Amino acid sequence: MAKRLVVVGAGPGATGLLERLVASAPDFLDETLLITFVDPHPPGAGRVWRADQSPLLLMNSMAEDVTMFPDETVLVEGPLAPGPALHEWADETGTPDVGGRSFVSRTVQSGYLSWVFERIRASAPDRIRIEVRPDRATRVEDGPHGQIVHLASGALLDADVVVLALGHLDAEPTGESARLATYADEHGLTYIPPAYTADLDLSALKPGQDVLVRGIGLAFVDLVVLLTEGRGGRYENGSYLPSGDEPRIHVGSGRGVPYHAKTGYRLVGPPPPLPTHFGPEQIDALPDGPLEFRRDVWPLIAKEIGWGYYHELFVGHPERTTLRWDHFAAAYSDVPWYSDARVDLVASAVPAEEDRLDLDRLDHPFKDTTFADDDAVQAALRGYIEADVARRNDEAYSADLGAFLALLSIYGQLPRVLAHKQLTGRSQVDELDGWWHGFFSFLASGPPAFRLDQLLALSRAGVVRFLGPEVRFDGVDGRFRACSPAVPGTTWADALVEARLPRPTVAATADELLRDLLATGQGVEEVVDTVSTGRLRTNRSFQVVDEHGREHPRRFALGWYTSTRGAAAFARPRTNAAPFRMADHAARAVLSALRPGVGSATEEC
Repeated sequence: MAKRLVVVGAGPGATGLLERLVASAPDFLDETLLITFVDPHPPGAGRVWRADQSPLLLMNSMAEDVTMFPDETVLVEGPLAPGPALHEWADETGTPDVGGRSFVSRTVQSGYLSWVFERIRASAPDRIRIEVRPDRATRVEDGPHGQIVHLASGALLDADVVVLALGHLDAEPTGESARLATYADEHGLTYIPPAYTADLDLSALKPGQDVLVRGIGLAFVDLVVLLTEGRGGRYENGSYLPSGDEPRIHVGSGRGVPYHAKTGYRLVGPPPPLPTHFGPEQIDALPDGPLEFRRDVWPLIAKEIGWGYYHELFVGHPERTTLRWDHFAAAYSDVPWYSDARVDLVASAVPAEEDRLDLDRLDHPFKDTTFADDDAVQAALRGYIEADVARRNDEAYSADLGAFLALLSIYGQLPRVLAHKQLTGRSQVDELDGWWHGFFSFLASGPPAFRLDQLLALSRAGVVRFLGPEVRFDGVDGRFRACSPAVPGTTWADALVEARLPRPTVAATADELLRDLLATGQGVEEVVDTVSTGRLRTNRSFQVVDEHGREHPRRFALGWYTSTRGAAAFARPRTNAAPFRMADHAARAVLSALRPGVGSATEEC
């Protein structure tokens, strides 16, 4: 009799799981396996990467840095099945205008992801059957012979095992967002809460209207594209020519500056040896806990970033240093990050201050800065952005790429911290999910440099105005207002947009299936020492945990919304990327659950 696996969601994360399932299934099962994917959006691409969105929206990674196939560097238990990265697929299929260093549209990426899904499906052995149901799962429950998945169409699917691979989740406004939404309703204002930008209805933002925007990250970049080029404006010779349909965008955030641009060069020297200061050995040597991320983990991370940065500086640009790399590396390895010895070592070995890595200054570039007036803010922000774009396109500063590679290595090691060590609940929410995720994104997940050139053009054209750092947004006297303690004056508007994705919050999720899991006690929000992380509680094998602490042997959940957090769906080739390792672990756990003799959570002892 065939084994039945239902996967709820068919986006990139689910596709990565499928690749590992197909690779490892022969090691686990002799029976036929029927895998059913349930998703109203196209398989492979899913919701976020579907083809029917604006072609103006781009990926923020170069094509050569995106692959869905594990290569020889990936350390997994299942067999490897290599395949082409995005730019190689484009060459093979004749997709135009896709070079390795290009930033392709999301519609092009959609084509790659759909192709990947179909390639995996076609490569599956005969006894693995893969089908797709274009529907929405609304409920999952234990049945007399396994799992029952309810669909929005009214159909029921029987399953031996269910995997929830739901990807990005919408959420009902909570906390400040809920208060601002209520305030907007009461005063006839426009408030757009955190959401995926491509799904937003922006028609309420009128031409010439003053609009406050909180956030200058990737969601802001997408928002600006849709409100400018998406409304008929165009760029010409470094200037922006408005269509007249744009609103006036007043943008601010905590840092007050956009994410750093992607680098436009390659390493001058060889790649830095990673991990060195934040790998399994260093992580395992940490106390068992409870740990605080900033106090206990961050010093190791900071040292690893510095290692990647200084390796490229010393090896690629030795004329700007006073020591040989091996001498500096030995001394650097012996001193803690937070120490006068480390500061003195760098000062003696790196003469130019601009060549020294200052993570605090990077994190808060305008800390303790005050501005005389609005013109001073605009000038300072434009100067900052111009300098960033110039640095990210100048090979002389390729040490920044060394730091970037270290950040990627760190991201791949963090699951080990969560699996083997205990962070306090406050530290998980405020420091790991809050500060660290924002800092990583700020340094490593920025847009292509030309997007920042466009932002400069929009600023000069008066379409975008910068509000400064530490901006506070609220509602007063029937309007929205924004102000920065570093800048005199207040900005008023009748519209406020949150340019960010909602934080994980399964208690307020808009997903019907997850809401039902929580309402029936079949799932529970993770709580660590009385602090809710907002995530669906799962164990280290991705099994869903119910309100009684029982781990369901036939129900799994993967993704950022779970307590295992998951890794990004896309991987950089030849980096032993975390998404592949997590997908392999999950696939083998799921296949083990499909073996005969695995019980149901409803069975009595």
